[in-house]
Amino acid sequence: MAGEQANRGSTAGDGGDAVLDCIVIGAGPAGLTAATYLERFHRDIVVLDAGASRARWIPTTHNCPGFPFGVGGVQLLEKLRTQACTYGATIVETRVDQLERDGRGFVVRADDRHWRAGCVLLATGIVDSMPPIDDLEAAIDAGVVRLCAICDGYEASDERIAVYGPLDSALRHALFLRTFSRSVSVIPSQPGAASARDRASARAARVKLLPVGRSLRREGSTCRVSFAQHEDVVFDTVYPVLGEVVQSDLATALGARAEDGALCVDDAQQTSVDGLYAIGDVVPGINQISVAVGHAAIAATAIHNRLPANYREE
Repeated sequence: MAGEQANRGSTAGDGGDAVLDCIVIGAGPAGLTAATYLERFHRDIVVLDAGASRARWIPTTHNCPGFPFGVGGVQLLEKLRTQACTYGATIVETRVDQLERDGRGFVVRADDRHWRAGCVLLATGIVDSMPPIDDLEAAIDAGVVRLCAICDGYEASDERIAVYGPLDSALRHALFLRTFSRSVSVIPSQPGAASARDRASARAARVKLLPVGRSLRREGSTCRVSFAQHEDVVFDTVYPVLGEVVQSDLATALGARAEDGALCVDDAQQTSVDGLYAIGDVVPGINQISVAVGHAAIAATAIHNRLPANYREE
């Protein structure tokens, strides 16, 4: 791609045949941090964003470094976007349809446009499977439904906590949450008897195993759970663990190796496809903003170092 460097430049937002240094797909904390790094390396990039970052669900996080009094997910995304744009990042609102190989580089297609680049950085994240509860967004804002025990288990300290999902994964999360509360219950999302081992684990940790939940209903700052043959139980917080969809299809269509949907990467965050990198929740590991930001720094620096030198002109 060295001979094509002169074609790079001002048409990043419009797409076309100019060859960029890197295309970043996804504008959550990982993608926006990578964009800031790449712009500060004086690289020509574009960020393509479908506007569906998982971070937008965060009402307030107190687990993000640098925000001792907490920060909302939307506010954090705005700050990260402003920072990237301050250094010249072009962010295009679009949903990517296809990622293709183009010689030694890549073509990314979205709607009727396309972009070319020597490298692609995927920061496409995951999509959570949500519980069957009305006014879900309001329930999350009120802390009635929480999505990340690592992020906000502290805020649920000593509350009446329920974990809702398949029995095995719900029990694992419930055991983790016993760090924060003495009142933790498991509500299976589907029928099935608990094994003797599960019952013993729950008993040892003093976690209640309840029947399959029939309905979940927010009542102000609590959630009422109804059962077919059990009286209703009211909880302060419900953690759904219904799984998620890893947004890795663009990469796996090119042959990138994945395990359980998550893209396998090396120490530089490169996938098994040369020049294709992945960061944040789309790769294995704990799904945390601080981890995603670290991935972004590693990948952006690796991409800069592999690209043709961009020495400042005399």
